[in-house]
Amino acid sequence: VIHKILKDDGILGVVAHSKLDNNNRKDAQSGYLSKNLVVETIKSYGFTLIASSEINANKSDSGNHPKGVWTLPPVLRLGEKDREKYIAIGESNRMTLKFKKNLGAPN
Repeated sequence: VIHKILKDDGILGVVAHSKLDNNNRKDAQSGYLSKNLVVETIKSYGFTLIASSEINANKSDSGNHPKGVWTLPPVLRLGEKDREKYIAIGESNRMTLKFKKNLGAPN
């Protein structure tokens, strides 16, 4: 669908919850993705990674929480249990990526 929307050389921005260990393991239940997995998947659809930013990074977030990313604010899925601990961590670590659609990439 994205290929039909974007013209050749179109720009795709991605912001997603990111595990610090950056392995390629799929862990959908945690809400976190590895940067390597995201980049390789999007590249396989005819895009090139042209930039990344740490603007949404949070190195205090280990990514290992009982209820995944939803343990952290703003959701705080554990309610009052360890609330101050998770508030101190803040929102999740996130990757911010910029891709360009390759010329002639398939739709």
